[in-house]
Amino acid sequence: MSKSKFEISKESGPHLRLASLAGNWDGSTRTWFEAGVLADESPMRGKVSVIMDGRFINYEYTGTLNDKPYEGSMIWAYDLGNEKCQCSWVDSFHMGTAIMHSEGNETGNGFAVTGQYGWIGIGEPWSWRTELEIINPDQFIIRAYNISPEGEEAKATETIYHRIKL
Repeated sequence: MSKSKFEISKESGPHLRLASLAGNWDGSTRTWFEAGVLADESPMRGKVSVIMDGRFINYEYTGTLNDKPYEGSMIWAYDLGNEKCQCSWVDSFHMGTAIMHSEGNETGNGFAVTGQYGWIGIGEPWSWRTELEIINPDQFIIRAYNISPEGEEAKATETIYHRIKL
């Protein structure tokens, strides 16, 4: 009996790569509100769980920004039918009361997805690219970039995680 695309992906493809992040993580997050001007650097704690039989991962995190606590959650997926990586993101600082849906592709060592955000009165929406880079089984990095409607981009956040070994 031949294996399904999903079974193969869980054994050797993008679903395996996402599932490899399952566990608890300690990290440090740097945040920029304007290009090249570091606004904050603070500790971050993350937890990645495999959900729904390996179809998705849920990444939850807590930290501080300018000494104020915040938390967030991302669900990451790889849509085998469209060969696209997808992510939905909420948090208590950057996203306010919105959910950002992003889509993109696999990269050499992870995934990159782009979504849009905006609000009434700003004119054109801005884009937000999130890159998940898997360094090795015990380290990964999440970087995010603000992209203006004119296409100018600037690094907004970077979290470097190290696996917590029990």
